[in-house]
Parts: sequence; C-alpha cells; structure tokens
Amino acid sequence: MKVLVVDDHALIREALRGVLKELKGDATIIEASNCQQAMRLVDEHSDFSLILLDLNLPDRNGFTVLAELRERYPAISAVVLSALNDRDTVTKALDLGALGFIPKSSTREIMLSALRLVFSGGIYIPPDILVRQTAPSPSDTSGTQPRPSSPRDLGLTDRQVDVLALMMQGKSNKAICRTLDLAEPTVKNHVTAILKALKVTNRTEAVIAVGALGWKFRAAADS
Repeated sequence: MKVLVVDDHALIREALRGVLKELKGDATIIEASNCQQAMRLVDEHSDFSLILLDLNLPDRNGFTVLAELRERYPAISAVVLSALNDRDTVTKALDLGALGFIPKSSTREIMLSALRLVFSGGIYIPPDILVRQTAPSPSDTSGTQPRPSSPRDLGLTDRQVDVLALMMQGKSNKAICRTLDLAEPTVKNHVTAILKALKVTNRTEAVIAVGALGWKFRAAADS
C-alpha cells in the first residue's frame, strides 16, 4: 500500500505517519507540504491507494484538489483532515468524493479508528456531526417516533440494502452496476428509493443519516 500525506505542518505529517505505520506496517508513506508538490507526486505515482489531504494548504484550496483528484484519479481514495469540523465543510468534502473526514483535533485513538473504518470499506464521519443529525428538531416535541433499527424497518428490499451498502463505501452508480451486475437505470431507481426512505435529498446526506443510525452492512452479494 502506498499513501500520500498532504499537510503543511511537519508535526501533523509525523503523527499521521505513526498512525499509518501502526495500521499498515508495510505501507509506503510519501509526504507533501503543499498542493503543487502533492499533484506532482500523484502524477508520478498513480498507484497511490490513499491520500490524506489537509483542506487548508498554503497554495490552493483543498476542495479544488479533491475535485481534481476525483476527475483525474477516481481510483485513488481520499480522506480529508481539517481544523474545521462544521457540517457544511464535512458535507462538501463528502460531496466531492472524500471517503472520510478526520478533524485535526482528534485523538490518536480516533484517527486509528477512522482509518481502520476507511481501510475496511467504510466512510468515517465525525461523531458530533452524527449527533447533530440525530438530534430531534425543535418542532418535534412528541419524542415518540421510533428509530429504525435496520434498513428493512424503512421498507428497503434486499437489493436496495446491497445498493446502500455500496453507497456507504463511496461507490458511484457505475461501480454499483458492475459489482451487482445491474443496469444503470435499475441502480438509479434503487438510489431514488433509498433517498426517499431516508428522507434525504442526496447521497451525502444518506451517508450521514446511515452513519447516525449506526447500521452495519454485510458484504453485498453479486447477482
């Protein structure tokens, strides 16, 4: 495994190197302190498995880097690191294809857990974002609405659960089609049904909602 750590603070890069070596002792870890250096390294090493990307870099906005990575190198996973931890920032990073969002204020143990989740195919979302997602709205004073314990409580079919599991891994519709051997219109219909069941409007909101519900998924079965 080859990992690129992009951050302008040497201490942060050193801490991440230690975390990565604990999780993946045989990983090759390469560092960059700015976007220009990072993109040059990605051009030279297209076999990166993961990029850990700080959003606040001296020469370029991290969001634009995320967008470029998704366009030019869709096979490389990216996880965002940021001193910001507001819902809009987290949501935008996930919208741009990040497979996780780790606040820089996180402890070493949280960073380890977050990267373990990403390495196992999940998407890491800061717990306080999930807490905000599950908090009752001010207008809801009844407190009687039951929390669904599984996707089937929302009426999702087995196939829709398979699609949702792959959405939680950041898979695109085309990737889901290949994995499940389904036509793209069929996958789009399933995604629409999933969003409606979760009462959200896009895939990022769905990922956050499912993360808040704490559902666990088995590996999706091929057709």
